[in-house]
Amino acid sequence: MKHDSSSIYKQYREQKKKERMKVILVQLSLLIGFFAFWEMASRNQWINPLIFSQPSKIWTLFLEKIMDGSLLPHVSITLFETIIGFILGTVLGTVFASVIWWFPFLNKVLEPYLVVLNSMPKVALGPLLIVGLGPGFFSIMAMALAITVIITTIVVYTSFKEVDPNYIKVIRTFGGNKKEIYSRVILPASFPTIISTLKVNVGLAWVGVIVGEFLVAQKGLGYFIIYGFQVFNFTLVLLSILIIACIATLMYQVVFFIEKKLIKNRV
Repeated sequence: MKHDSSSIYKQYREQKKKERMKVILVQLSLLIGFFAFWEMASRNQWINPLIFSQPSKIWTLFLEKIMDGSLLPHVSITLFETIIGFILGTVLGTVFASVIWWFPFLNKVLEPYLVVLNSMPKVALGPLLIVGLGPGFFSIMAMALAITVIITTIVVYTSFKEVDPNYIKVIRTFGGNKKEIYSRVILPASFPTIISTLKVNVGLAWVGVIVGEFLVAQKGLGYFIIYGFQVFNFTLVLLSILIIACIATLMYQVVFFIEKKLIKNRV
């Protein structure tokens, strides 16, 4: 019986491995097919090659920028700003959600303001941030935080409220205070939501930083996009967009890996 169970589990793992490989192969095929069709469409002028460029030109420009050393400084600046915005946005949002949960009256006061701030287009705050913080790093960070903090606060606080009240009753039955309820029930139960928020904030942090660089930066991938648009160098614009997509995907995979490790350790 034990041997049969082991054999079934082994077959299951082999099946899942084959399925995962099949998914990866299909994904790679779609990606290669997309770039091949893009190249062919541009060469045959099915699409406007001036606006949409073509992958071969983007690759050539990428190599040129790497060789002359003009690309990496811009990438590193934007990546640094995004990581800082990503971490601060998640941490501050979780802290604000915790404070609101701790003081229910505060939630009643702030709830309409959070809804309004969440629905407000954050780009509209750009001029105020530039005037208040200056056209530099701090205004870019403020834009990134404006996008990430509010949504993190709302999502995490909602998760706090949805924790099973029976768990809280158990802690109170044994004489636990509010601090113990938070540390032993609320925060651990909301851990999956906080991790999910990390994955969402990867994209939101990139949006905030790039929008901030659109407005004020003289370096970074956002600056590259604006500069390329101004001089009608759409190959540079598309190169910057593809670099952002690649790095954002890598960041997402890192967060996904951390999530798997933490959940595995909790189990």
